[in-house]
Amino acid sequence: MSDLLKLETETLDAIARAGDEAALEAVRVAALGKKGTISALLATLGKMSPDERRTQGAAINVLKDKVGEALSARKAVLKEAALNARLASETLDVTLPVRENGTETGRLHPISQVVDELTAIFADMGFSIAEGPDIESDDYNFTKLNFPPGHPAREMHDTFFFAPDAAGERKLLRTHTSPVQVRTMLAHQRNKEEGPIRVICPGRTYRCDSDQTHTPMFHQVEGLIVDRSAHLGHLKWILEEFCKAFFEIDNVKMRFRPSFFPFTEPSMEVDIQCSRKGGEIRFGEGTDWLEILGCGMVHPNVLRNCGFDPDEYQGFAWGMGIDRIAMLKYGISDLRAMFEGDVRWLSHYGFKPLDVPTLAGGLSS
Repeated sequence: MSDLLKLETETLDAIARAGDEAALEAVRVAALGKKGTISALLATLGKMSPDERRTQGAAINVLKDKVGEALSARKAVLKEAALNARLASETLDVTLPVRENGTETGRLHPISQVVDELTAIFADMGFSIAEGPDIESDDYNFTKLNFPPGHPAREMHDTFFFAPDAAGERKLLRTHTSPVQVRTMLAHQRNKEEGPIRVICPGRTYRCDSDQTHTPMFHQVEGLIVDRSAHLGHLKWILEEFCKAFFEIDNVKMRFRPSFFPFTEPSMEVDIQCSRKGGEIRFGEGTDWLEILGCGMVHPNVLRNCGFDPDEYQGFAWGMGIDRIAMLKYGISDLRAMFEGDVRWLSHYGFKPLDVPTLAGGLSS
């Protein structure tokens, strides 16, 4: 009997010390499994005399019942403790506000917004969008635009050139979106299309430059009209209407200053009247001037290079930096911040993705 009491004490202590259900299962197997200590005692009953079997069998079965009850009680305690621990670790605070979905938290980059605004404005004037590759040939980027080989005007651009190919030709990253104008005019002639050309050409451009207002990659939009009757009066009206719509002002004063671009003749730079009081630029008021774009009549050599007879056709073009006009309209002080990918900056300057700009509803409303 002393051995049974010792076994009972050891087994019940092991059950009480079990820290989880796996440890408790190990104690059960050690005591009541096929090779367990209590099972081994029950197996010895067959070799005992009837009197011993009656006495020892009752005692062993009492021990078996006590261990079984202790196992059940401990298992219930451990199961409840495991459930409480899981509930504590997976607690959900139902008083928290509902998280906004992606269409509410996401923001469009100001450059994307301004491109949409430009598209809305010029589409209302009857313009279509023209696009071209970022990697261009020297011929499309310079020569057909009246930059002859070796001409000093090529030095106006610090260009990213690629290594020469097998034919000795060097591709380059386009320095302006004017090659898209060339491609548009060539396609118009090649396809024998009727009617005037009226396109805008937004896209990325590349130059070796980097400071607060310049980056090696930036965005530009150019416009082109080629027709038999196009003249500077049309150009002036288009630019005035664009500035009024884009900056959302009723009146705008502009001045056109003579300038030089190889691909236009005459060439002009355009200033818009503004006020700089308090360090803030406001258009449509004040006595200051701010340059915003360059323009001019398409050079006869460019028309001729693209298959148009300059005695029959004439056109005008203009170009401006999308990043620059975005900075002016939305008060962005440093151009480099646009390319840093800072979510906090985008949350401040960005636009809701479903707020599509329209002339009727307001471009930046």
